[in-house]
Amino acid sequence: MGRRAWQMAAAAILAVLGAAARPAGAAPQVPCYFIFGDSLVDNGNNNFIVSMARANYPPYGIDFAGGPSGRFSNGLTTVDVLAKLLGFDDYIPPFAGASSQQLLTGVNFASAAAGIREETGQQLGGRISFSGQVRNYQSAVQELVSILGDEDSAATHLSRCIFTVGMGSNDYLNNYFMPAFYSTGSRYTPEQYADALAADYARLLQAMYSYGARKVALIGVGQVGCSPNELAQRSPSGVACVEEINAAVRIFNRRLVGLVDRFNALPGAHFTYVNVYGIFEDILRTPGAHGLRVTNAGCCGVGRNNGQVTCLPFQMPCANRHEYLFWDAFHPTEAANVLVGQRTYSARLASDVHPVDIRTLARL
Repeated sequence: MGRRAWQMAAAAILAVLGAAARPAGAAPQVPCYFIFGDSLVDNGNNNFIVSMARANYPPYGIDFAGGPSGRFSNGLTTVDVLAKLLGFDDYIPPFAGASSQQLLTGVNFASAAAGIREETGQQLGGRISFSGQVRNYQSAVQELVSILGDEDSAATHLSRCIFTVGMGSNDYLNNYFMPAFYSTGSRYTPEQYADALAADYARLLQAMYSYGARKVALIGVGQVGCSPNELAQRSPSGVACVEEINAAVRIFNRRLVGLVDRFNALPGAHFTYVNVYGIFEDILRTPGAHGLRVTNAGCCGVGRNNGQVTCLPFQMPCANRHEYLFWDAFHPTEAANVLVGQRTYSARLASDVHPVDIRTLARL
């Protein structure tokens, strides 16, 4: 499929998403949307720092209307899909370079290679850890107080906003399961590591809550043991997922469910968990039913599973990107992101979320 055809297809997707989200002329379902995370949802923050974790070059963004933007995909990310489903006319902008007025409708704080732990991803250079993202959010709130006139007005505004937080993938792939750079794998059992991550996560979520976050979705870690990079390195068949990694991730995800239940005991709090692991599991079980044909290789990459080296500048990607689950060695295609984003917004199975989906969260 050529670039023009892909742009037309993307426009059709957005038209469907927009139509599903709201009637013509209606306001978004929430006044603002704030995003925290890593490369799965970074839309340009890492463009401004010295880092190997950047995607502001072709063929990244080959199917995105604006071309390469810093998104680690051929097109939309899951949060782009969510923004459209929530009724926003535009994508949520990166915090780096955002104007004061844009803070009113939300910004994206995500940073590729970032983790919950401060050291996570350090071998890739600059990145904004989860604590750094929360500090940026706190500074944004201070600016909102100035814009809206007082803390009560800012608190009322923020209490109606959606917050999504997707952290943890790098704490496994770029920390715990990278013994050449990190000692965590030998110092912690999987259970101990999940507990340590959850404790740090809880502390930072508490800081967000203290600064007005009330409708918060915790995006679980997906089946990262099924990524082309891990298949290339650790899977004898190149098809079977790496169970050691996925088992550790499942332990962490269970901790997130516990955090949601714990935070929902706080006044005014509406926290929820999005089971991306389970959504991916469902897609991998019957990929054809979801329009996908290739689930174990990147559309763009080098070596076994197109996963030993990630997508290189100006490399020619596969032509049938809509049939691939993975765009590069680690990140999903737009096609996969649309599937996950739709089920995050409106759960297809009861197991997709706990306790509510984003559509319901917006109404609370």
